[in-house]
Parts: sequence; structure tokens; C-alpha cells
Amino acid sequence: MSRMPMLIYLTDEKTKEIETVCSELQNATKYYFGDLLPSMLEDDLAVVYAIFDKTTDQTLYVGRTKKLRRRLYTNHLQGNKSTARLKKYLVEDNERFPQITNYEEAKKWIKDNCYFKYIGVSNSRERGHIEGLLGFVLDSIYIEEEH
Repeated sequence: MSRMPMLIYLTDEKTKEIETVCSELQNATKYYFGDLLPSMLEDDLAVVYAIFDKTTDQTLYVGRTKKLRRRLYTNHLQGNKSTARLKKYLVEDNERFPQITNYEEAKKWIKDNCYFKYIGVSNSRERGHIEGLLGFVLDSIYIEEEH
């Protein structure tokens, strides 16, 4: 069975929405993990966030959450293999980060070398769409494996 090619047409309205999302993240405040205290983040803040390498500004990870403080502070910094995805990726990426061999080293590297930005997005479906869009636009290195 052959498939018909899908034509994608972005309306002016949708193009403006994409530009607005990208601009909002670009202009968002940088939060450096090394300076991060839990009290700096609202507890129940629904967002899409991106984590960057502060020396290159390369996007390492894009994610979404209903609880920003728990996701970034508790999971990314303090979490284990199942909750701290970025630490997991850093430990497993022997090509880019051969010096990071365990979760404590990954945590230290994130604290010393990373910052994040976020944009508030209250709707769950919209957060999923924006996460995918920003992962593509920012050319995120690490992407959650499909299952």
C-alpha cells in the first residue's frame, strides 16, 4: 500500500505561536544549577524547560513537568537512574563525557556546568507539543527513549 504525501501548511497564526514560544524561552531567566535553592522555584509550576551547557549554550535536554521544583531540583540533581534522566545520559555518554562515570560525578558536572530556562504552560497537551517543538528547534542532544 502506498501512502499519499502529507502536505503541511502552517497558518500565519500557528507560525506566530511558534515564534512566540521560541522568543519566550530565549528571553527567559537563566537559572544556574550551582546557585539553585529549592525555594527559588515555585512548587506547582507547570512548564516546559530546557537545560543548557553554560560554556557552549548547547541544549542538553528539553522536558516538561507539572511540578518544576520537584523535577529540576529533586529529580535532576538528587534523583536516581529512573528519575534523573540527564544524569543517566551523561553517565552513559562515554564519547562526550568520558570523565563522568557515576551519578555523583554527573550531579557535580550539572551543578558546575549547566543552567536552565523555562516557560509556563498550564495545559498538559500543549506542554507535550511545545516540548517536542523545542527539542527540535534547539537540537537537544538527549531525548527520552521511546517505549
